[in-house]
Formats: sequence, C-alpha cells, structure tokens
Amino acid sequence: MQLIDWIVLIGTLLFIVLYGVWKTRGSKNVQDYIRGGNEAKWWTIGLSVMATQASAITFLSTPGQAFHSGMGFVQFYFGLPIAMIIICIVFIPLYHKLKVYTAYEYLENRFDLKTRTITAFFFLIQRGLGAGITIFAPAIILSAVLGWDLTTLNIIIGILVIVYTVSGGTKAVSVTQKQQMAIIFTGMFIAFFLIISYLPEDITFSNALDIAGISGKMEVLDFSFDLSNRYTVWTGIIGGTFLMLSYFGTDQSQVQRYLSGRSVRESQLGLLFNGILKIPMQFFILLVGVMVFVFYQFNAAPLNFNPAASVAVQNTPYAEEYNELEQKLSEIQEYKKSSVQNYLHSKNDKESLDAKNLMIALEDSDKKTRQRAKELIKEADATVETNDKDYVFIYFILNNLPRGLIGLLLAVILSAAMSSTASELNALASTTAIDLYKRNIKEEKSEQHYVSASKIFTLIWGVLAILVACFANLFDNLIQLVNIIGSIFYGNVLGIFLLAFFIKFVRSNAVFMAAIITQIIIIYVWWQDWLPFLWLNALGCGIVMFLAIVLEPFIPTSEIEVE
Repeated sequence: MQLIDWIVLIGTLLFIVLYGVWKTRGSKNVQDYIRGGNEAKWWTIGLSVMATQASAITFLSTPGQAFHSGMGFVQFYFGLPIAMIIICIVFIPLYHKLKVYTAYEYLENRFDLKTRTITAFFFLIQRGLGAGITIFAPAIILSAVLGWDLTTLNIIIGILVIVYTVSGGTKAVSVTQKQQMAIIFTGMFIAFFLIISYLPEDITFSNALDIAGISGKMEVLDFSFDLSNRYTVWTGIIGGTFLMLSYFGTDQSQVQRYLSGRSVRESQLGLLFNGILKIPMQFFILLVGVMVFVFYQFNAAPLNFNPAASVAVQNTPYAEEYNELEQKLSEIQEYKKSSVQNYLHSKNDKESLDAKNLMIALEDSDKKTRQRAKELIKEADATVETNDKDYVFIYFILNNLPRGLIGLLLAVILSAAMSSTASELNALASTTAIDLYKRNIKEEKSEQHYVSASKIFTLIWGVLAILVACFANLFDNLIQLVNIIGSIFYGNVLGIFLLAFFIKFVRSNAVFMAAIITQIIIIYVWWQDWLPFLWLNALGCGIVMFLAIVLEPFIPTSEIEVE
C-alpha cells in the first residue's frame, strides 16, 4: 500500500459518509426517517436493492468461487427474476395500499399482534447476526492480507456506517448506496480490463475463455437432479425463487428499500431493474474470477492464497513437505504455461487433443497438490482458514494492480461492506422501533420521539453488530452458518405471508402454532444435513402453510381479526 492508495481509500470512504450526512440532514418525522419521505425514484430503488444484497463478501468471495469452481454459481440467482415479478404483482401494491412502515405491520392487520411479533423476531435474529458478519467477513480477510488489526477494522467499518445511518435513516442509506454502486462498478470493470491486458500478447479474450473452458470453469448450466449438488438449474429456479421471494418480499432490509419509492410504479420498476441486472452482474463478477484463473496459468500463484496459512506451517514438522509441495506446484505451473501455448499453436486435431488432455491432467495435479497443502496446514494449525477462495481476488489486487487502483479496489470492498451493513442496521432499527417499541408502548408519543427512538435503536444495533464482528472469531464456522441462516428462517416467514395473502380462512392461532412447529422442523432438517440449504426455503414455506391449514379447524381463535 503506497501513499496514493491510502489517499484514494480514505478519500472515497469519507466522501460517502459526509455526502450521506449532508444530503439527508434534518429528518423531522418517521415518514422521512424510515420511508425516506417516499421520494426515491426507480433507479435509486434498484441500485439500493442491489447494493443491500451485494455485501463485501460478494466481491471477495465470488471471484474466488469462480477461480476454484467455475461459473456454475450463477445458477443460484436463476429464481431472482421470477421472484421480482411476483413481488411486483402481489407484495408491492399491498404494502403501499396499507401505507406500512415495515412488512410485519401487515401481519397484525391480517392476523394479530403475536403473529406480527414472532415474524419480526425471526427477522431480528437472522439479520442481527448477519449485520455483524457483513462487517466481520471483509475485515478478517483484509486483516490477514494487509496485516491490519482485526478489531480495529471491525470498529472503523462499523463507526463509518453508524454515522450516516443514524444521521439520515433510509434516505441516507439509499443516497449513499448510489455512490457506492458507482464506485463498485467502476472498480470491477477496471480490474477486469487490467486482467485481460496482463495476459500474454498472443492470448485474446476468446483464447482465455477457451483455456478456462478446458479446465471446466465455463460450465454454467447443470441440469442434474442430484440433491448433493448445491448449485444446479433446478435448485436455482425452485429453491432460489423461494429464497428470493422471502428475502425481497418479507425481509425488512429489502422491503424498506422499495417502500421509500414515490409510487407503486417506481417501486415496481426498481425491483424489475434489479431482476434484469442482477444475473448479468453476478455473471460478470464470476467472469472476473475466471480471468484471474487464466492469468495464473501464465504467472506464479501461491500454494494457498491465505497468507496466514503458509505462515502457520513454517517452523513446524510439516514445513519441509509444504516446501516440497510449493516446488511441485511451481513445476506444474511451468508445464501448464507450455501446454497452453502448445494447445493454442497446435497444427492439427491430434496435437490439439494431446495438449488439451495434458492441460486437464495438469489442472487435476494442481488441485491435488493444493488439497494436500490444505491438509498440512490443518495439521499444523487447526484454527487457520484453509479454504482460500475468499483470498484469491484480494491477493491478485495487492500483488498485481498499479498504485492508486489498489486503494480504489479496497474502497470497493469496504463500500460494499458499508452498504449492506447500513441497510441491515436501518431495517433492524425500523423493525425494533415500529413493530416492538411503538406497538407495545401505551401512551401516545410525538413524531420526533419515534425518530429519536429509531436513531437510538440504529446506534444500539450498530454497536451490537460491531461486537458480533469482534467476537465472531471465537465461534467455529460462523460465516458458513450465516450463509445458510437466512434459508433456515426465510421459508417459514414467506409461508406466513402467503397464508396472509391467499388463504383467507386461516386465522392467527393456527398460523402462530404452525410457525413455531415449522421452525423446529427446519432447524432439525438443517442440523441433520438432509437437504442443500436452498431447498430449506421451499420446505419451510410448504410446511408452515400445510400445518396452518390442517390446524385451523382444531385451534379456536378468540381475537377479532381483520381479513
């Protein structure tokens, strides 16, 4: 990191924070603070929705995912456009008609207070933990690669987000996310074109795709019905649709983004914009990772991209074997380089096939060598992260990009962390203030009181998120757990909303009991690892709807319910 990188990094982050504070100063009422005064236009909504979902780990982990496993991860998003259309037709008109501040207000109108409360509680559990992880995930990677203090990084990211989120509420989040997405897209496009320019002069983009394809990195579609395979067309379309319906239709961190729209049409256009652009964006980010893979066919790559992993092996009985593996990998990489050139300059089909087979064999040897290295690292120090996919892209950035651009790409990563965390804190505070505090307080309070309460809850949730981030390394596999915790809760919540929308004869007590039973079942299914996590969304939705319908005739409802 040179001086120019620090100037670009710090200048970019300070600009975002100060701009957000300046543009949204003076929110006087709940309408302005929580719903942004209903002034957001469709492109602001679309970018805000996209920025909320795209955390820092998206821009760190996704290129690494493609580096190791190829383009198949894009299938995860195949259900997104379907979900966007359903939400535009069903959810948005209803939310706007009722003029709700949170998605869970509707559930009290349809059922009762306890159903609203338990659904809001499910949201607060998963999103409260998630807010800490959106800080912790990039911080731990940047800490390992740059040598920065992890706790200090967590606190810096958290404080930056808290400042403008407390100051301006929903409008501050939406306004700053436009700037953050502009920085993110600029940085990723620059990185992509630089990677292409770093390839040997005789390697065109078409050649690069061909090289990646031979190594299995361009296999986008998998139509198999293998439940052990996490990413297929069917898991993406079926499980992904349920997940996206739950996330975008019932998760307050997303609902709050389009509730700020100036009209139903603006909100709908914003979500459709996200539905159209999201898959190409993820495809592009994965393609960046594939180009990094091609780059390392011609340039030396480390045995493990996590610097802490290699350090952990040194001065242990495993150091000698690890050094031998490094030498072996270096030889494999030299053979790879020559085999690629032989393939590209082959004069007939036989030479081409022989070179291709050699490339495939060398890639297999590369994977086996890296796997053995991971085993040695784990034996040397079981606490070190050996899965290095999150470190691939940041390693490339720090070791290959020119001065100034390193600062910009680090700003991209931290901007993504800030945008996701800001949305989550904003939604957590809104849900706490509206669904729990305001709903259960007896005496009438002023608008300014609830604005102040929302700011206090934002600060509290921000501090809790920083604490989760600071203590996250004390828990095994916490990041992996948070990646699936949404699926554990989302299906159940979606089922409750679908019951409210479409099954009019089902009432509150049956839904409440069904929700509790379903949550226990889904947690058990996840604990037993019976299904890939995406399928938990469809399973949870189906179970809660089935149980509520079955239980309805047997559970009396004494409350007067609005239907």
